This record gives sequence, structure tokens and C-alpha cells, in this order.
Amino acid sequence: MRAPPCSSDPKKLFDASVLDDPHPFLSVVRREHPLSRVGDTGVHLVATWDGILEVLGREEDFSANLTGMLIRGADGVPIPFDFPSLDGTQVIATADEPHHTVHRRLVSPRFETDRVVDFEPMIREWTREALAPFLLDEGGEFVPIAERIPAQVVGSLLGLPDGDAERHRAWAMMGGDMLAGEVGPTRMQALALEGQKMGHYLKRHLEAASKAAPDPSRASLLELLAEGVRAGEITLSQATGIGMVMFGAGGESTSALIGSAMRVLAEEPELAEQLRQDPLQIARFVEEVVRLEPPFKFHYRAVRRECELQGYTLGPGDRLMLLWAAANRDPAVFEEPDALRLDRKHPKHHMSFGRGAHFCVGAPLARLEARVMVEEVLRETRQLSLVPGHPPVYAQSIFTRRLESLVVSTRKIA
Repeated sequence: MRAPPCSSDPKKLFDASVLDDPHPFLSVVRREHPLSRVGDTGVHLVATWDGILEVLGREEDFSANLTGMLIRGADGVPIPFDFPSLDGTQVIATADEPHHTVHRRLVSPRFETDRVVDFEPMIREWTREALAPFLLDEGGEFVPIAERIPAQVVGSLLGLPDGDAERHRAWAMMGGDMLAGEVGPTRMQALALEGQKMGHYLKRHLEAASKAAPDPSRASLLELLAEGVRAGEITLSQATGIGMVMFGAGGESTSALIGSAMRVLAEEPELAEQLRQDPLQIARFVEEVVRLEPPFKFHYRAVRRECELQGYTLGPGDRLMLLWAAANRDPAVFEEPDALRLDRKHPKHHMSFGRGAHFCVGAPLARLEARVMVEEVLRETRQLSLVPGHPPVYAQSIFTRRLESLVVSTRKIA
């Protein structure tokens, strides 16, 4: 039996410099230790494109179930934190077969191409409303705007009241907070209590949705899930869990993408002007931003049984961190991997929305929201820049790549 090597000082994962900019650290890990362990935690980093593809193709060995996470211990050394096994927690993105296929089939009608296209006028209207005071003031803090639109979209998808948008926005950030690895006991307890409130809220709306006889072509996600409960395909707890996942997957990830896109535009005025002159390139720009700065830097996999990966032995109870952020800059796959290039032959060839069976069902909607935001910002401005003395501030999270502050100055078109 041969255990994977330890990549470096395990504390590096939680180093402030790595949380602010993970890419130099990930580059070293990918180059020197494509598969490596994090101290004695039982957690292993998978850092190359081919390595991640192999894991994704071996569900018999590697489960998508989220059984625990890595957190910073009291002395700064990472330690594992195990989750209790509860009904309804392993749903959609964290479900294995045959359950994953059932969950995905239930929600997929809401994400079909023609349904996503129908969202564009509403998303554009919401975006213009959110941007209007920001542009009138010639800029300011952009993060609330980046968070607001995805929260409105998720609420609309689920069929929830528009007046609860601020509550939805707060809930959308909770999943990333819990997996950040930096949350102390007090904050974790508060998140757990808020999670219970979200669960009760969704159950109430699921019960209301179950009284309807929805038209599948127009039904909300909660109506589709309620129908699945009535048909005995999923439990009420699973339906609630899927609704909760939608907040983080559709809210936090998209707001992170929008924030990163705005940061790049503010930092690179020549690129922003190029996109103003050729708006058809904006979709490619969005793909490069999401490749370079995936909203979720990794996802976990749980080792089911003793097996080998890349010549090393793993055992049941071990966990893998599939480092999308490292694979997306793998020089074996990408020419000039650290450069934002609008001329890539296959612009969607990245892992930021996952890969294979667990590819993000909401990816087309996230792309649409980001594209519309970039189009509207560039259409209404002639100049964007960061405000001196107010550098971008990223969430101190090993899991998410999300801005908590982005102060931008704008000049509106006269």
C-alpha cells in the first residue's frame, strides 16, 4: 500500500494569501503533486484535468455524497468535520445513482433551452433596475447588485414570492459559508438555525404547490418537485433539500461569476472597450471568466472502498477535493492557461460547471445572467475602474471564489 504524498504544509490551504489568490498555490500543487494528501485529515487534493476525469468516471469507487468537509483547527492545521447522515441531504449534486438521475429529471424541464431563453427579458429588466441607482451615482459597491439578480432568478424559478427576494439573497450565500472551512461553532450554529428556517419556508411552499395540478411546460420548480413527491419518486425531505441546493447552486455561484466578470472589466479597460465595440464576444468573455475564476473552487468526493488512484492507495472514509480551479489552468489542456483569451477554439471546455453526469443543470441560466449583466453595464458606461484605496475583497473561503466587496467607479454615456 502506498499513500499519496503530502503536498506541502497543510496550513497553506487556509493561508490568507492563498484565500485571496489561490492560483499560485494551485499551480504548485498541480505541477508537483497531482494527487496529494492534506496532512492526516484523510482528505486528498486532485489537481489535474485527467485526474479529475478519472475520478468522475468511477462512481463505484468515489461517491458524490457530501459526508464532511475540511475546516481550520484551533492551531491552524486543517481537520476533518463529519456531517451526520440525514434524509434529504444527499440530493441532486451530492446524490449518487439511481437517485441523481431521478432528481435531475424532475428539475430539468425548468432548465430546457426554450425556458431559459424566456427568462432573458425579465432578467434584463431586473438588471436595468438594479443598475440604475449605481450608474446614477457613478459607481459604488457592486456586490449587492451581483447578489440581487441571481436571488431574484432563483426565487422565480422555484415559484416563491417576489417580496421575499432579500431573504432569498441571504439564503443563497449560506451554503458557501458553511463549506468555507473558516466558520466557528457560534457561526455554524447560526447557519444551522437559519437553514432550519429555510427548510420550513420551502416545505410550506411545497405543500401549497402540491395542491396544484401544474402544466409541466409552465410549472415552477417547487410544483415539479411536489409532483415528484405525489408520485412517490422523492420524499418531502428530498424535495426540500433540492430546493435548498438551488439557492446556493443558482444564487451564490452566479453572483460570484458576475462579480468576477465586473472586476475584470474594471481592471482591464481596453478589454472592456473591445467588448463594447463587439458585443458578440461577451459570451466568450463570460466563459473565460468562469474558467479562470470558478465560483466553486472544488467539490468533494467520498471514497467508498479501498482502491487505487494514480498508483496510490485510498481507503473508505477518505475524501477527495476535485480542484476545478486547478484543472481549469492545466497547461496540458490549455494554451496560455492563465490568460483570458477570447479566441479559444472550444470556449466552454472547462470544469467550472462540473463535468459528466453531474454537470450543472443551471449552467445555461448562469451564463445568461452573467452575459446580460455585462451587456447592460457596457452599454450604459464609457469607463469603468476600481476605486483607489478600495481593493477587491474576496470571501475567506477555501470553497468559494466570491467577492465580498468590489467598489467600482463608472462614467455613464452622456
